[in-house]
Amino acid sequence: MKTLKYIILLTATLSCLKVSAQRPRSAVLQRTKQKNTDTLVVDSSTQKDLIDIALKLINKNTAPDKRAKSGKVNISIIPYAGYSLSTGLIADISSGISFYTAADHHQNLSVIANDLGYDSKIQKFFRTRSEIWGADNNYKFVTDLRFEIYPTDTYGLGTFTSLSTDNDITYNYLRVYETVLKKITDDYYVGGGYNLDYHYDITAVGNANGTVSDFMKYGQTERSTSSGINITLLYDSRQNPINPLKGTYANLIFRQNLNFLGSNADWEQVAFDFRKYIRLSPQSNNVLAFWGIAAFTGGNAPYLDLPATGSDMYNNSGRGYAIGRYRGKNELYFETEYRFGITRNGLLGAVLFANGESFSGLQSGVFEGLAPAAGTGIRIKVNKHSDSNICIDYGVGVGGSHGLFVNLGEVF
Repeated sequence: MKTLKYIILLTATLSCLKVSAQRPRSAVLQRTKQKNTDTLVVDSSTQKDLIDIALKLINKNTAPDKRAKSGKVNISIIPYAGYSLSTGLIADISSGISFYTAADHHQNLSVIANDLGYDSKIQKFFRTRSEIWGADNNYKFVTDLRFEIYPTDTYGLGTFTSLSTDNDITYNYLRVYETVLKKITDDYYVGGGYNLDYHYDITAVGNANGTVSDFMKYGQTERSTSSGINITLLYDSRQNPINPLKGTYANLIFRQNLNFLGSNADWEQVAFDFRKYIRLSPQSNNVLAFWGIAAFTGGNAPYLDLPATGSDMYNNSGRGYAIGRYRGKNELYFETEYRFGITRNGLLGAVLFANGESFSGLQSGVFEGLAPAAGTGIRIKVNKHSDSNICIDYGVGVGGSHGLFVNLGEVF
């Protein structure tokens, strides 16, 4: 509980750094139906967040409507020291930046997420990921840049692996992903881009139980490069990807890695990411959310580039398990979550979630069993104008796996 207390106090203080260029228009965001979207703009004038609490503590005479207007840019910062299943003890600074590229806010919300951290597993990382919309939602620019020094654990390929096949592995990692999408018609987009995954200084000590690791059987190397192009089809009717109330997201990506672009091998992958959000009542922000992932890999893809637990863009899949707990050439994943409010002013909320994942094995190449997990968590509103929450979840999986997961913005 001390960790949670420090998170709240630090966030409340630093979130006051929010950029707030005030608009002359009405302070209340209207609950009007947006053209070509099934997501409503949320009235935030009666909501409370950690910034409101911090302002009230600083100045008890602060007027209730002091922050009624939404700024051009909303910034949320979370510095925290704590523990999670994937990192152990960690010191981290996460920030979220959200903005509209049009003055009337009648478009999708652009977001930039940054993460800088160091933990007791000697993991060091910097990540910046963004989804930026052009005027009138005519274009979408998706960027994923990261550098990591990442000692971690891998357990082999497939869903039938166990903790006894723990294989300590260390590597440096550079990722450069950039995709540009063009609107074809309402909420439908097509585009393409470039993807680079570069792992180097890879070392592995072998399985803890003395058996030969799947990493060695698969083809252990000291470095690997996957460099290729992607073709992307997208349907996105959400207006706010940070915390969708309604809408659908469906993203189909074909990636082809090529020798002449610097890849170690020609290999390809098809990945499909589907999300659906159902607002249960117009009088509340309670939401039933669904998330599905299917990924299929062909050719000789490097071991560390194979689909794995938490290998999605924001490393959020598979709560209940550490990142990389399961891995395979092919992946199927499904999650459902119920999100509901606790306080009427929106400051506190909670979730219940359950998920399951399955990966193909090394020898069989077919899906092996199912690894389920479930859990619950609390939500603390850090910025009511962007609807950003601090998400603190506790998940439990099979085989004794359980732990804490902290995120800025909803998990999906």
